[in-house]
Amino acid sequence: MPEEQSQTIMAVDELQAIVQRCQILEEADFKGEDFNLFQVAGQKCLEDGYAAQLLEVIQNEKNKVIIKNMGWNLISPLVRCIFMYKQEDDKREHCLKILDQLAQLCNPKELFLSLLEQIEQTSGEQVCQTVMLLLQPLQTVLLKLQNKKAYSVGLSLAMIMNQLTPLPVPYTKQQIEEDKLGLCQCCNAVLDFAKPFVNELVKNTEKSSEYNDMELKEELLKFCMKSLKYPLLTAQLEQLEGIEEHPFRHFATEIIDILWDIKELIPLVFLRRKDRSPHWENQEFAEMEQKNSADSLACLSYLIFVQHLGIDCFPVVFSPSYLLQCNMTHIEVLLKRTEESMLSKGLDLFESCLLRMEDNSLLHQYLEFRTFINVPQDLVKVMTLCPIEHLRKKSLSILQLFIDKFDTEGKHTLFRCLLKTSNHAGVEGYIIKNIKDQIHLSLTKTCDNVWFTGHHLISLLDLVLMLPEGAETDLLQHSDRIMASLNLLRYLVIKDCESDNQTGVWTTLARIERNFLKPLHVGLNMSKAHYEAEIKNKKENRKEAHSSNTVCSVTVGGEKLPAMTTEMQLQVLHSALFTFDLIESVLARVEELIEVKIKAVMDEHS
Repeated sequence: MPEEQSQTIMAVDELQAIVQRCQILEEADFKGEDFNLFQVAGQKCLEDGYAAQLLEVIQNEKNKVIIKNMGWNLISPLVRCIFMYKQEDDKREHCLKILDQLAQLCNPKELFLSLLEQIEQTSGEQVCQTVMLLLQPLQTVLLKLQNKKAYSVGLSLAMIMNQLTPLPVPYTKQQIEEDKLGLCQCCNAVLDFAKPFVNELVKNTEKSSEYNDMELKEELLKFCMKSLKYPLLTAQLEQLEGIEEHPFRHFATEIIDILWDIKELIPLVFLRRKDRSPHWENQEFAEMEQKNSADSLACLSYLIFVQHLGIDCFPVVFSPSYLLQCNMTHIEVLLKRTEESMLSKGLDLFESCLLRMEDNSLLHQYLEFRTFINVPQDLVKVMTLCPIEHLRKKSLSILQLFIDKFDTEGKHTLFRCLLKTSNHAGVEGYIIKNIKDQIHLSLTKTCDNVWFTGHHLISLLDLVLMLPEGAETDLLQHSDRIMASLNLLRYLVIKDCESDNQTGVWTTLARIERNFLKPLHVGLNMSKAHYEAEIKNKKENRKEAHSSNTVCSVTVGGEKLPAMTTEMQLQVLHSALFTFDLIESVLARVEELIEVKIKAVMDEHS
């Protein structure tokens, strides 16, 4: 007899011997040694490829009590063998039947713990495969549990989501179609796993108004909140051409349906649930819980107000300004993130809320809310620091949209805030252009606009028509702001006659000259002299150098530029001089206009 066949017969014989010995024992008489022998023999049968014989033993009615008490021990070797065999292998089919039988026959509590342990121990590429394999038996066991059912359901969902969370979420169309690790498929399988428990809660609630299983409701709510943070906060949720049913859109729709079914959707969106957040003595845990909750709620708002999932559940009674107010906290959370998927969700949510509103309809009082000041500042950071070009461009267009929605006093307050906080010459230049546009509307409209004329405008001009550090200001770094300021002043001098003085610019001319025009003259002279000396120095050094391709570094505007040749440095220095010449020419034009206007008035009075 071949040695391999002999060993197999030995494994099967050992199993049969243990089973026959245990058949005559009472359940209470099973010893630890019996459990170990059964596990070793069962494992050997599986590893040697004789799952069929093991299945026969498990299906034998005489062994029902043995399997009930000892079968859970086979889960770990059984899972290993299922993954070892190919899909079409009969041995794999036998292993799957064994798993199904164990779910039906084993002690629910013991099998529940064994299945959870198996899920907890899996890692890497096998996580989704293991979870999907064990979801059905785990669901079967949970439905049988009588005690601590809600707790066990919550523990199962938490364990599954904790195992899935480290996996990367497919983002592009190709990644979603490939679903390399099986995450898309697994997430939707988890929904099927949770459905009977949702249905049970709904059914019992409908049956009796007194039924109130808060524990099961809380566990399902925790699962939904975790799902909103992962994978949905990271996932790309736009409809993709060529994908009939987007797996994450389907997942998101089902999560929102669960929240609606357990009557938590509207409270989550509008009532914030602060009173029901868990109390942590450890401050770090409390902050982490708060952050996770904020991320989840932000994602929920995005799903509803941008993707319109579950929007039919909401009564159409909320004003656009109230919806914006409710969502500003979520927008702030998303705009503080650096990941493209989350930043883009924040921008989309902000844009969606603003597009619901009429221009000039947002009352200035909203700027008393902290988020209405913080969000535009976060938007500025995206505009200036985000490495992704299309997000930078989108944030700029949304900032303009936000400005357009405010009444004139709101615009005035917002401009003051952004001029003081942006710390970026390009943004300041953009705000100054907006101020000019508002002044133009005030001067050309028949209705009186007090916020962009007279003393209110003067308070803004004091912030605009000045150099941050006087004559010492880095003119190159602040060139965008300076050019915008000069263009605004030129516009005011041309449009507002000294006799009318609607803007108040003529009464503050002396202050403008003292704080802006004179320091700018001095700064230009100093900067031009410095850069001309630098150019002369570089040219002399080039003659002395062995080659014109000598590489060195140069500092411009306080920033050390990448290593470049002398020729490249000279180009940068000449470009700076050109900028100074441009500023100087506009400055000269402004001073010429002021002189002409003053002379004309003096001629009138003489």
